[in-house]
This record gives sequence, structure tokens and C-alpha cells, in this order.
Amino acid sequence: MVKKINFKFKSGVYHAPWEQSFKKIFTPFEEFIHRQTTSGILLMCMAVIALLLANGPLAEAYEHFIHTYATVGFGQWQIKMTLHHWINDALMALFFFVVGLELKREFLVGELASPRNAVLPIGAAIGGMVVPALVYFAINPSGEPAIGWGIPMATDIAFAIGAVALLASRVPKALITFLVALAIVDDLGAVMVIALFYTDTIALVPLGAAFALFGVLIAFNMAGVRKTIPYFIIAVLLWYALLLSGVHATLAGVLGAMSVPAIPKYKPQLFSDYVRDLMKRFDENHEPGKSILTNDELRAVVQTLENGVHSVQAPLQRLEHAWHIPVAYLVIPIFALANAGIPMEFGALGQTFSHPVFLGVFCGLVLGKFIGITGVCFVLLKMGVAILPKDTSLGQIAGVSLLAGIGFTMSIFVAQLGFKGNEELLLLAKTGILFASLFAGLAGFIWLYVLGKPQAAQASS
Repeated sequence: MVKKINFKFKSGVYHAPWEQSFKKIFTPFEEFIHRQTTSGILLMCMAVIALLLANGPLAEAYEHFIHTYATVGFGQWQIKMTLHHWINDALMALFFFVVGLELKREFLVGELASPRNAVLPIGAAIGGMVVPALVYFAINPSGEPAIGWGIPMATDIAFAIGAVALLASRVPKALITFLVALAIVDDLGAVMVIALFYTDTIALVPLGAAFALFGVLIAFNMAGVRKTIPYFIIAVLLWYALLLSGVHATLAGVLGAMSVPAIPKYKPQLFSDYVRDLMKRFDENHEPGKSILTNDELRAVVQTLENGVHSVQAPLQRLEHAWHIPVAYLVIPIFALANAGIPMEFGALGQTFSHPVFLGVFCGLVLGKFIGITGVCFVLLKMGVAILPKDTSLGQIAGVSLLAGIGFTMSIFVAQLGFKGNEELLLLAKTGILFASLFAGLAGFIWLYVLGKPQAAQASS
């Protein structure tokens, strides 16, 4: 005998027995976690925790844990890597997947879709990559340290945008959009640098397999495949092929993102007509006082409506929405926890600060980004080939160029690739990244805060 379920609705909305009580706890947290600044704050907390672990009584246990081997596989087929490598080579592929989705959207319908609007952020990003690399190379022109030239090229999106979002009431919205576009182009440059210059010996057979698998993904797109599972399966195989090829496996994330369809199946007007017809059927079959569980027709209408909602959204849009929070609040913090643990010998900081690798990274991120971004923007504006974002000034662009010197996530990632096997140089590079990111973040924040005063005063007058 099945007990009859009594559904109690208030104003047409059902609340579970404990739902109202927990709502008071969860709602503020959910509102907080959706803020743009949360990712940067969480990243900062994880970096601090990693530093405390690496310089405290748990330092040995911390090192032992992140270098513990973990095996995935079945039968004779196995992949065995340390947790550190699983994070950097596998988990970060999800980060690059989201970066790829953002890149594709931005170039199709975002700030970079309009040539006139795109000139300034693209030019600024190129200047912000080339000049830091040149600054680093000028300080480290030869030997093994020279391979680190790509480290100061990158900007950390979460930190930089999180910092400027804290100033949202004091800076124009267009300035934040400019920084987002700049950081996205910057990420594209970093991906290309990793693919071209930070790749080990190439194995041609797995690389050929990777090209073939990417071709399958493109074929899915051209054939109108909109389910995400087929893309996921092939993308995993693509990741494995790249891992065997010597090309950094995380690039599978970008390639997978590039293949995701960006055009919805239904146009908005067609969807609107479709919903009206469904809602008419829903109202015709609705029986007041009865649960939807006992009405097959209503359940069919709701399921069809759900399918229609998916069809009016591009798969790219759905996946970016679905993966943004897991990547921002799980993948990147885990990466920071595994990579920001830098043993500090405070008595030897003088030697560290004078080492060419530290100076190259620090000066590249702080001075190189500032000179490269501000200088290119100044030249483009003087030439008349670009326009300033609405309500912004060149002084505010200069403040943003300081924030672009926050190179945490991608810079550490490139440092891991460049100085693989050389712990001393890797430690120096990571130290330079941390100090440069801290300096650039504070300097950029103060700069924009001060410049925001006249604007706020003008707005209120």
C-alpha cells in the first residue's frame, strides 16, 4: 500500500519541511559566491594557506601529499601521475576549457566582435605580452633562466577582475569590460605560447590521433550534434592523445571549447511561439488540486518545454554557465593550493630579490605590463585607429595596466612548464610572481581608487 502524499502549497510554491529554515543560511552564501570578487578572494585565501603549509610544521607532509602518485585506469591501460601533475595536466584542462568558451563567445558576440571596439583591448593585450617578455629577456638573456620569458606575459583574470570589481562604484562599467577583453586576449596569447614554446619532444603518432579527434569534434559541430556527452567523450580522448604526444594536454580544453556549437537551434521568435503553444496545452490539461505526478500530459509538456529551453540556448552558452562556478571555485583554488606553496627563507630574501629570475619576473609583470599596455593604448589613440571605452580616461587605462600585472594562475602554470626539473629557478620565479602580483594589485587598486574620486563627485553634482 502506497501512502498518499499530501502536497502543501503556499501561493502556488511548495516548500520542503526544512527549506525555509535553511534558506536563511544558504541564500546569503549563494549571493556572495556569485559575486565576481569571490573567485579572487578565494584564490588569495588558498595561496595564503599554501604558503602557511609550505613554511610551517606541516611543510614535509604538504610536499609529500602533493607528490603522492595516483593511478587511473583498468587492466593493462593505466595513467600514473603525482597529484601535482593530475592537477596541472588534467584538472587545469577544465580551466582552459572555460577560457576557450570565453574566447569563442567574446570573438563572436562580445567586446571583441566589433573591430572598432576590439582594436584597443587587442593592441593592449599584445603590448602587455611582448613588453614583459622583452623586459624579462633583457635581464635573463642567456642560459637556463632565459626560458622563463613567457612567465610575465600572463594576466590572472580572477584576481584582476576581482580587484577592479571591488571598485565598481568608482570606475565606469566600460573599464571593467575593457579589462575582461584584454585578459581574454591575453589568455589566448598565453595558450599559443604554451603550445609553441613550452612543449616537450613531439610524438607524431599521438599528435596525429589528436588532430583526428579534433576533426571528429568539428564534424559533430557541423552535423548539428548538440548533446554535450559526445563532445565530452572525444575531448577526454583528445586530452589523452595530447598527453602522449608531448604537447601540453591542457590544450585539449581549448580545442574542445572551440568545437562547441555557438548557434542555438531555435530563434527567439520561434521559441516564443513554441512556448505559447505548450502553455496552452498545459492550461488545457491542468486539473486544480491534483499533483503533476498523476498527470501524464502535464509531465510531457514540462519535459518538452525543458527541451525547448535547451534548444533556444547555444550549447556554448549552457556549458560556460555550467562550468564557470566549478572552475572558479574549485579548480583554480585547488591549483593555487598545490602550486603556491613556496618555502620562504626570510634571511635569504636579499639574495632572492637580487636574483635575475626574480627581477625578470617582477619587473616584467609590474613595469612590463604597465609600459606595454599603457604605451600601446597611447599610440593607438594618438594614431586615431582606436577609441577609449565610454566614460574612461587614459589614466584609468594606466590603472588597469597595473592590475594586469597580477599574473598568478597562468604565470605559475608557465613557470611550472619552463622550469620543470629545476626547483631552484622555479622557486625564484614563483616568489617573483607572488610579490609582483601583490605589488601590482595594491598599486592598481590605489591608482583607480584615487582616480575614481573626481568621477564620483561629478556624478553626484
